[in-house]
Amino acid sequence: MSLNRSEKEAVVLDVTGLAAKAQTLVMAEYRGITVADMTKLRSEARSKGVALSVLKNTLARRAVAGSAFEVVSDQMTGPLIYGFSEDAVAAAKVVADFAKTNDKLVIRAGVYGGKALDADGVKQLASIPTKEVLLAQLCGLLMSPISRTAVVLGALAAKKGEGAAEPAAEAAAA
Repeated sequence: MSLNRSEKEAVVLDVTGLAAKAQTLVMAEYRGITVADMTKLRSEARSKGVALSVLKNTLARRAVAGSAFEVVSDQMTGPLIYGFSEDAVAAAKVVADFAKTNDKLVIRAGVYGGKALDADGVKQLASIPTKEVLLAQLCGLLMSPISRTAVVLGALAAKKGEGAAEPAAEAAAA
């Protein structure tokens, strides 16, 4: 289906807005994926805050021109699905997880922090834990010395309490 000029301008504006807010772009080739699988991928992406779009490559190139994502504009060829996310790893994680279960989705490239990533780079980015998991791990690391100190102090208090109880019991028996 062909778009007229105003529709193309609207698409470019929408994608430019997504690119302005996003930290990460992931591009994957979707040739041969069924509609049901694509719907499943889109719903998973939506739940994780990832904007997935199937775009004409010329419109995608225009939309990312002048942004940090321009570094991969030469790789925008073929049937691609574009995933933009504000979270640094969400787009990579959604696409990589889906690609594990569906071999027809092939990760082509990505961009994070203005640097182009190849397929392996996108997979490495996807393997980074989420922000919530990293914060929980940091809290655990911070709590570990405090909890160990509390256990040692509790053991010392219990030991002193036993030592003080024995002389009191001997004095009462005499």
